[in-house]
Amino acid sequence: MPAITVDSLTKSYGQTLALSELSFEVQEGEVFGFLGPNGAGKSTTINLLLDFIRPTAGHVEVLGMDAQTHSRDIRARTGVLPEGVEPYDRLTAREHLEFAIESKNTRDDPEALLKRVGLLDAIDTKAGGYSKGMSQRLMLAMALVGEPDLLILDEPSTGLDPNGAREMRRIVTQENERGATVFFSSHIMEQVEAVCDRVGILRDGEMVAIDSVEGLRDSVTDGESLRITVDRIEDDALHAVRSLPDVSDAVVEGENPPRIVVQVDGSKTAVLGELEERGIEVEDFSTTEASLDDVFQSYTADREVTAR
Repeated sequence: MPAITVDSLTKSYGQTLALSELSFEVQEGEVFGFLGPNGAGKSTTINLLLDFIRPTAGHVEVLGMDAQTHSRDIRARTGVLPEGVEPYDRLTAREHLEFAIESKNTRDDPEALLKRVGLLDAIDTKAGGYSKGMSQRLMLAMALVGEPDLLILDEPSTGLDPNGAREMRRIVTQENERGATVFFSSHIMEQVEAVCDRVGILRDGEMVAIDSVEGLRDSVTDGESLRITVDRIEDDALHAVRSLPDVSDAVVEGENPPRIVVQVDGSKTAVLGELEERGIEVEDFSTTEASLDDVFQSYTADREVTAR
């Protein structure tokens, strides 16, 4: 059963089209990454999921309920970490958590939640003295109140140091293992790649790609890049490598030491063997896959793209 269903969703602000017939599903129990450049429509989509704004056209269901007619029921079962929202300066972390617990009518322990996000030592400190990272930890703790069925995290690692970001990823994994669905919007590719089952890429209000990270890699690259350090480069050997059936390209990269970069979707041994048969000594080699950042750039560059 889908946890989120977005069907032909359109949102206009006057003459500005923020979303154009956007359709996608997030399956129950998955961690779904939501990517897009600034102005792509990510925040608009999240606001529509939570019924903070209303669509111009289209339909949204969250946790099996209509987002407009059952918004209160949806929010009661959803934990939200919004982007750019700051805690109240005059309230302590304990008071923030007590407010969230009362609002959701749960029996959570503020100390346990703050310990989980690494903020227990500041439980009775007013939030006005918090750093950006501490504020983000507090907002994450509030999102966890009530063991929500759905977590919507918008740029959750903002302000966090590397240790904090790693702890945030651990919490996302734990919540998912508990059974929560996670909608994870971020511009930090490493975070998305580390925790997400599938990724959707939004561009100019349209979903231009949606797949697993591996599937997205395959959609924009011809296999792996094989980087080979050799003792010398000869034109006939380079031509022979380019002629191999699994090779889409081979280019020279650098002269000291000489290197060849080969795009290969198949046997890398055949490439190395071809060079050695022609008397070229292979001194070292390594393989690299396209990163999620490479995929993102491919789908969001100023060129025509095709949705999968």
